[in-house]
Order: sequence, then structure tokens, then C-alpha cells
Amino acid sequence: MQIKIDEELCTGCGVCESMCPEVFKVGDDDKAKVITPNECKDCDCNEVADSCPAEAITIEE
Repeated sequence: MQIKIDEELCTGCGVCESMCPEVFKVGDDDKAKVITPNECKDCDCNEVADSCPAEAITIEE
């Protein structure tokens, strides 16, 4: 699985980080980052991507 965040679309709202903090983190630049792409164990990263209000997260299997 490859998780990508389009930083031009990302608003830094933090929804992804709150849903799956082991994978996503909002940085000092107010943009979300993927910190551990293969750690989606306690969350459903597809659900996180669907919950992103900016539609900035894409997941490729």
C-alpha cells in the first residue's frame, strides 16, 4: 500500500492525524505527512482518505 498526500490540497485540518496518528502527522508547515506508511493496523487508511475534507489523501494498493 502506498499512501500519498497532495500538499497543495492539504489544509492541515488534522483529521487524518486524529484518526490514524501512527501513520499521519501534521507538520510545522501545517501540512499532513505520512510518517509510517505501513502501520495502518489500528485504523482503516481508506476510511481516513475518504474522511479528508480536502481530498488530499490517495491510497494505491
